[in-house]
Amino acid sequence: MTPISSLGEFGLIRRLTANIPITNPSTTKGVGDDCAVLNYGGLGQLVTTDMLLEGVHFDLVYTPLKHLGYKAAVVNFSDIYACGGTPRQLLVSIAVDHRISVESLDELYEGLRLACKHYGVDLVGGDTSSSLTGVVLSLTAIGDAPERGAILRSGAMDTDLVCVSGNLGAAYLGLQLLEREKKVFAGNKSNDETAAQPDFSGHEYLLERFLKPEARRDIIEALNKANIRPTSMIDISDGLSSELLHICQESKCGCRIYEERIPIDYQTALCAEEFNLNVSTCALNGGEDYELLFTIPLSDHERIQEIADVRIIGHITRPELGKVLVTRGEAEEVELKAQGWIAN
Repeated sequence: MTPISSLGEFGLIRRLTANIPITNPSTTKGVGDDCAVLNYGGLGQLVTTDMLLEGVHFDLVYTPLKHLGYKAAVVNFSDIYACGGTPRQLLVSIAVDHRISVESLDELYEGLRLACKHYGVDLVGGDTSSSLTGVVLSLTAIGDAPERGAILRSGAMDTDLVCVSGNLGAAYLGLQLLEREKKVFAGNKSNDETAAQPDFSGHEYLLERFLKPEARRDIIEALNKANIRPTSMIDISDGLSSELLHICQESKCGCRIYEERIPIDYQTALCAEEFNLNVSTCALNGGEDYELLFTIPLSDHERIQEIADVRIIGHITRPELGKVLVTRGEAEEVELKAQGWIAN
């Protein structure tokens, strides 16, 4: 028997979906992108789903249920925006065990409602069930594709510029802070609640990036306003390296990115030093940043520089040139590898 760990998450997905045929003309794009793309004769529809399991994707020791609901919705909206679309509806299915009270579910749904209100999305249904293994959330978001069609991972071409929004690695460092304080709390044998209170002063930004991320609707709006249409796009949920390799695989191309150009927040750099971690590794492999990674034609170079909070980090190359990270000072070239969410 082949253990799943020998394939990894992405290898398993490729194995399970390699021979699934598309038979309905309304299915424009199936497995392999941030969203499935459906077309019923009008504006294309985008559909995405995400499952969150307690103990795997979140820890209720330090995750407020209101934040969990908000984040669960936002990560699905982010997939819609990563295809250039607009989220419109959300379905939420949830399974809970005996520990969860009605009031706790009220908190969870308050977070869901806040996210839907902020992004203009209707919560239209779902399902509920009991669970023997903790809280399980499964969400499906539906949205409109842009008029010119969904932006997929497969359109990147040689000489395209590789761009990223925001900054990277902050969510991973936020997780490290929470995990550290969880261990301190567990080790507090004195039952002194005051002594067990965590001190997160100076790290508020990192905690927010992990517990309450935002989808980059503003970047999609800015790109549309500047009339810049990315040739490919993906959101950064599993780390910059993994997402860039997804684009290269689907677009059948190579890439060359520069370590010194990867955007990193000052708090992230300080916290990485505190944990004795390489901050570039956190940015490349940390994940859960939910920033947008996209490619644009070289001809859009000047216009993209006018958009706030977007950084050019490299360019697309021919496939035979490989997928390369150029280290600081161009000291060496390193092959990019899909590390994924390094907390796992």
